[in-house]
Amino acid sequence: KGQLVESGGGSVQAGGSLRLSCAYTGGTYSMAWFRQAPGKEREGVAGIELGTGHIYYSDSVKGRFTISRDSAKSTLYLHMNSLNPEDTGMYYCAAHSIGITYSLTWYLVTNYKYWGQGTQVNVSS
Repeated sequence: KGQLVESGGGSVQAGGSLRLSCAYTGGTYSMAWFRQAPGKEREGVAGIELGTGHIYYSDSVKGRFTISRDSAKSTLYLHMNSLNPEDTGMYYCAAHSIGITYSLTWYLVTNYKYWGQGTQVNVSS
């Protein structure tokens, strides 16, 4: 059974930075960060593909966020720079189901098998 635990959330001023971490167990997977604001759908922020290491970002975070993983530590990271209030939300890490092509579907919530409990990010003006 895969387990994921996020950490690193907090409150920052616009323009600030945070680094989120996700410790995972149960195997190796393609993984992603999602976020969800109240009243809005959960959206994919960034994904990293097992094997190839290919990285994917939503248009809204390109150039500001960086996803990475430390396989030796079984930890996924999301470095967030130049944060703005629109980045506010609960951030989740997730492990992708196998047998599904990742590149064009990394952002689909339904394709992820394991989820963490989330870590809150608040960005104020």
